[in-house]
Amino acid sequence: MSRKQLLSIVQSEARINLWEGSVRSGKTIASLLRWLIYVADAPRGGELVMVGRTRDSLYRNIIGPLMNPDLFGDLAQQITYNNGAPIAYILGRPVHVLGANDAKAEPKVRGMTCAGAYVDELTTLPRTFFDQLVARCSVKGAKIFGTTNPDNPGHWVRREYLKRAEAVRLRSWHFTLDDNPYLDPDYVAALKATYTGLFYRRNILGHWVQAEGAIYDAFDPQRHVVKSLPHMTRWLCDAIDYGTTNPYADLLIGLGVDNNLYVASEYRWDSRAERRKKTDAEYSAARRRWLAGVPHPHTNVLGVQPEWTIVDPSAASYIEQLHRDGVSGVTPADNSVLDGIRTVGTLVAANRLFFHESAKGVIEEMPGYSWDDEAAEKGEDKPIKQDDHSVDALRYGVRTTEALWRPHIPTLLEVAA
Repeated sequence: MSRKQLLSIVQSEARINLWEGSVRSGKTIASLLRWLIYVADAPRGGELVMVGRTRDSLYRNIIGPLMNPDLFGDLAQQITYNNGAPIAYILGRPVHVLGANDAKAEPKVRGMTCAGAYVDELTTLPRTFFDQLVARCSVKGAKIFGTTNPDNPGHWVRREYLKRAEAVRLRSWHFTLDDNPYLDPDYVAALKATYTGLFYRRNILGHWVQAEGAIYDAFDPQRHVVKSLPHMTRWLCDAIDYGTTNPYADLLIGLGVDNNLYVASEYRWDSRAERRKKTDAEYSAARRRWLAGVPHPHTNVLGVQPEWTIVDPSAASYIEQLHRDGVSGVTPADNSVLDGIRTVGTLVAANRLFFHESAKGVIEEMPGYSWDDEAAEKGEDKPIKQDDHSVDALRYGVRTTEALWRPHIPTLLEVAA
């Protein structure tokens, strides 16, 4: 371990101990070793808790690594857990495993008397939940340990805890990517090349910075817009942002033989510009006609049947219409906005996502898609809800089909997960 990691383990004796900073900087391993040391001798008069945004994410980020003997040696054999279960056993102690992805999670800890807690990615949790967890750690000597990447400077974690460290009895350690001396230099260089703009400053430099300017600032029409497409190994999906008054946007996304993603075609209907609204049935019929006319690159074959049809999750009536029309593979989109933006931005920055010149709607929206300054002042990262219909469809398609294309993309993109 590095000197900074060792110091953070030795010095983490406050009521709340937080490791914060950039990705892959060593903060999680240090915090986990400290958590094991604490569990081994934690007060016996209360319960122990581990919290993540979901139980799955907690298993992936925290419990799985704890059970890895390459990381924790013989200690890993003293940790047992079945993914999704409410209890883990660590060094002989039962530990409650909780997901806290929205404000409804707060009652999960209400009524508990806790002797200690570990929190993964604190900024992704609701403030009401964490406040309740702090209150419930009431056993004498109880401590909380946690990690987080930076977020907006107005985020409640920074405003109410980091900036009030003495009042809330918190101690924190800030890590940057360069604080982990054991990473391969080529990997570090690749990781730095993956991010741009906001996500570079947060995930590489570890800064708590406000979202500003263009979201996809790495997008360059000269580089990312193409006149011809390669052979497609898979037609992954068509992805739909549904609108009646607002524009309806549908993007066809494929995986090329070069293992890059391509927006191969776009169907778009702007009812205001056309001065006519379409019904669900009319949109469904128009979608069929559009896909039937899409050519397979470098062949004489017309007509594409994508594996999935991914729809704006709020468009319940349209999803039902597609089912009635016999469309296979219809599914609501993953609408995790920031995760989707980060994934798309990573692909663009790494030159793994391209747009055929015929997809005019998304090409026009990409450069102007920007962060909302007013939301940023309130500590929130949100895009401006204007001229975003095709880029929303892009986010839906890329994020929801990630399990299909990820095996074909270099490992440097793992950080966007």
